[in-house]
Amino acid sequence: MDTLFSGGMGRQSRPAGLGAMDIKERFAFLDPVIPVCVMLLVLIGIASVYSATYDAGASQYFNRQVIWASAGFLLMVAIWLLPFRTLQMISYPAYALSIVMLLAVLVAGKTVAGTRSWFGIGGFGLQPSEFVKVTTLMALASYLSYRHLDRGRFSELATTFGIVLLPFGLIVLQPDMGTAVIFLGALFMILVWAGAPVFLLLSIAAPAAAAVATLFNTTVFLFVISSTLVLLFVMRSNRLLSSMVFSLTVLVGVSVQYLFNQLAPYQQKRILTFLNPDADPLGAGYNVIQSKIAIGSGGIFGKGFLHGTQTQLNFIPAQWTDFIYCVPSEEFGFAGAFLVLALLTAVLLRGVQIASTVKSRFGSLLAIGIVSVLTIHVIINIGMVMGIMPVIGVPLPFMSYGGSSLLTSMIMAGILLNLHRNRKEY
Repeated sequence: MDTLFSGGMGRQSRPAGLGAMDIKERFAFLDPVIPVCVMLLVLIGIASVYSATYDAGASQYFNRQVIWASAGFLLMVAIWLLPFRTLQMISYPAYALSIVMLLAVLVAGKTVAGTRSWFGIGGFGLQPSEFVKVTTLMALASYLSYRHLDRGRFSELATTFGIVLLPFGLIVLQPDMGTAVIFLGALFMILVWAGAPVFLLLSIAAPAAAAVATLFNTTVFLFVISSTLVLLFVMRSNRLLSSMVFSLTVLVGVSVQYLFNQLAPYQQKRILTFLNPDADPLGAGYNVIQSKIAIGSGGIFGKGFLHGTQTQLNFIPAQWTDFIYCVPSEEFGFAGAFLVLALLTAVLLRGVQIASTVKSRFGSLLAIGIVSVLTIHVIINIGMVMGIMPVIGVPLPFMSYGGSSLLTSMIMAGILLNLHRNRKEY
């Protein structure tokens, strides 16, 4: 009886256990973090756009954002369910098509705020430079998945840099320096993840640091130059290559002033305002000053939805675009600002985890590339509204008004979901 009773219990409990395991395995392909966080960010963004346009006579922006968000959700789901191999198969064709679009926009594009980067389609605008971020990441990940840069072959290095510098150069010609900068930052992070030699990374970072240092003062520039020289000496790499890197670093730093003079006047003002926002409080520094007032006046829990004075009185022009972060910060205070940052951080950390666990080298590089692009967007955008970064026209992912930007962010989220679903594939 004991045996029969035990066996009966075994037969009764076993299916229940298997059922729970089946459910767990069945839904293992679904990552709950990214969809939940992304949809919350999109909803907060839509609410913020509504608030920012409520008394500005610009309700059409809210209506368009709802349409773009709906299309973006469908696109995210479609990419999530796409066969994994298809992503890699379409990498190069998609990249080539995006380059053609960048060339076309230089010829027949619409000029907005001094930048020829848009195609006008009915009442909507399409910005190819946003979509090319994704295609460039895909092409770069596809190429590097079959290459190992530690060999130091010039042809491989040239191709790697060429994949990024081609769209970078075309975007600079628009000119759209904010978008162009993102490509260089993403390239650096992908090379780090791919295991590129430290010397190669230094050869990228040193000239960039010299360029930024020159904008401050001579002392900072000399510090960067000296640090580069010390690092090159400590690394004891090839003397010829070390000399070339050092010379390039100095040349880039010296050339920045010339390049600065070639920028459009409004771009020069933005950089100078970053260094000293109070130099032009009613001009180039106006948005930054007002955004800091909006963020600071929110307190702990804010002034309430549709009750933000800076937002409702339109102190910040076109706040629904790059300065959207001010809206939840003012209307919901520190709690609202923290919630947005927490949701963005959760998406980024989940992206890093996917990049670490996916077995495909292509998938891992693509995931870290997406995380890099989104991270740079977040740092620059929130840095802009807080006055600690130059205003260079970089939207906040999932929240800023703009169809191209929102669709691109949703595409990236869909790719991360796809990589998680197929994380066991090589």
